[in-house]
Amino acid sequence: MNVPADSLSDLVVERVGFGIFVLDREMNVLMWNRFMQDHSGLLPEQVVGKSIFAHFPELPRVWLSRKIESVFQLGSFAFSSWEQRPYLFKFDHDRPITGGVDFMQQDCTFMPLTRDREVVAVCVTISDVTHVSIVQREREEAVAKLQEFADRDGLTGIANRRFFETRLRDEYTRWQRYGGDMSVLLFDLDHFKKINDQFGHGVGDTVLRVMAQRVAEVVRAQDTFGRFGGEEFALLLPCTPLEDAMRVAEKIRLTISETPVEVQGTSVPVTASVGGATARVGVPAYDVLINEADAALYSAKRQGRNRSVAFI
Repeated sequence: MNVPADSLSDLVVERVGFGIFVLDREMNVLMWNRFMQDHSGLLPEQVVGKSIFAHFPELPRVWLSRKIESVFQLGSFAFSSWEQRPYLFKFDHDRPITGGVDFMQQDCTFMPLTRDREVVAVCVTISDVTHVSIVQREREEAVAKLQEFADRDGLTGIANRRFFETRLRDEYTRWQRYGGDMSVLLFDLDHFKKINDQFGHGVGDTVLRVMAQRVAEVVRAQDTFGRFGGEEFALLLPCTPLEDAMRVAEKIRLTISETPVEVQGTSVPVTASVGGATARVGVPAYDVLINEADAALYSAKRQGRNRSVAFI
């Protein structure tokens, strides 16, 4: 059976799994296929011959008008990805609510329709890429979570040593370039081995978690607080001179020592010693700051513990 080519073309346009509509230069609709009808709820006879904005005033009028006009002027294809603009039409999608998107995510193609080398209309196609967008978002979220886990200490949930040293290196590079102030604090819990020996490592781990949580609640958002290893912690203080850093050191020391940790019905007193150092001319590298803060920390230990000492 022979079927006329134009009938086949019409059938394809109606049945394809993506939206097709055609606009003239005045943004009037010239064609509206079944996909557009099904997702908009508007029949072709309701839309054709009228401005696209008559039924869809929420469309980005300026952006869409410029897009269409550029195709008329240049006579070349134009595109819009869901990553640039998530959707053109607020169509419902059939993906699970857990996908996290309100409307169908759409890729759009703008194709010039020419007659005698003159663009007479623009054909716009709408592809439903909701599934692709959800999968990509889930992948990006998973990668971000993995990265976050890689940067966190498994016991306390604060930054690990690798991440802390990366931040310190970056901040030290910024300080070298622009100057200003930058300080580092190192502190550890006094006689922590005795806590483990007397109460057990489970209690010791709880003490570390509680101490990390207490300190994390009193440091600034722009500071980087990390576990350096064992019972030793570090705090990076950008834009902070040594005098102010030592005030922070005292605040941390008091935060740790003021309230014993209650674990399994046992009250465990905890104190900390703190050492501080600051970036200054003559400090050749960021790891020197760590060494200086460490020297100040051990000075605090030698002076009787439960105190803050600055490297001078």
